[in-house]
Amino acid sequence: MRHRMTGRSLGRPSGERIALFRGLVTELIRYEKIRTTLPKAKEVRPIAEKAITLAKRGDLNARRLLLGRLYGDEIVDKAIHVLGLRFADRPGGYTRITRIGRRLGDNAEMAVIEFVE
Repeated sequence: MRHRMTGRSLGRPSGERIALFRGLVTELIRYEKIRTTLPKAKEVRPIAEKAITLAKRGDLNARRLLLGRLYGDEIVDKAIHVLGLRFADRPGGYTRITRIGRRLGDNAEMAVIEFVE
C-alpha cells in the first residue's frame, strides 16, 4: 500500500533523486529557464518555489538553508540578490511549466520550466 507516500520515484534511489532535484533547481536559478521531462518539472516546481521564498527573506539563516539545498555560493547569491528582489512583491507562483511536445528518442513528454516575469 502507498499510504502517505508522496512524490515520484522516477526510477532512482532516494539519494540520487534528491541530488537530481537539487541540480535541476540550481540550473533553474542559474539559467532561469530549463528544458526537462514533464514529471521532473512537476517535481522540481515546489522545491524551486520554496527556495525563492527563502531567498526573499534574505537573512543569514535563509542563506545557510539555501547553501544546503543548492549547489554553489554564486547561485545562492543570485537567488537572494536578483530573484529575491524580483519577486519581493509577489506572494507565490514564481514558476511556469509549459509543455513542448515529445522527445524524439524515447517519446518522453518534455516541458520548459521557467520563472514568470
